[in-house]
Amino acid sequence: MTLKIIGSKKEYQQYLDWADEMFDKQVSPESPEGEQLQVVLLLIRQYEDQHYPVPKPDPIEAIRSKMNDMGLKNKFFVGKVGSKGYVSAILNKRKPLTLELARLFYRELGIPAEILLS
Repeated sequence: MTLKIIGSKKEYQQYLDWADEMFDKQVSPESPEGEQLQVVLLLIRQYEDQHYPVPKPDPIEAIRSKMNDMGLKNKFFVGKVGSKGYVSAILNKRKPLTLELARLFYRELGIPAEILLS
């Protein structure tokens, strides 16, 4: 297979099919085919990043989801953020998510900063 930047959906599909074949053959990463597979996977990723971008999640939705995953209720943040009403206003998007609050949610929930600041 001659490697080049993927320029069309047809080429993209050909690369996907070839990569599937290599996975089915269980090629070794150290083999010439395995090294070629690694390059093909990078080319596929580049094409997908350009043509099928994944939008970043809404910061408030990420906070709510993480709270749900951790079993936390709004009252967990009452003393740390402010009153019960203020916490509710933030989580219902009536108050803005400030940099200081983003830092707090980052520390408490482990949500990446790039999501909180998007």
